[in-house]
Amino acid sequence: MFMIKKELLDILACPKCKGDLNYDKKKNKLTCKKCRLRYGVLKGNIPNMLIDEAEKY
Repeated sequence: MFMIKKELLDILACPKCKGDLNYDKKKNKLTCKKCRLRYGVLKGNIPNMLIDEAEKY
């Protein structure tokens, strides 16, 4: 399982609303509660921050 470093999490924001993101370690996804979108994390701990590829929940 991959994990994102805290330093990166501190500067990341939702690309749609610029809001805070929460990291779900089990699902390895970044979640924006305001937009109700989840962004996946790729190999190498690189977040996929493309709005078109985010999943709605």
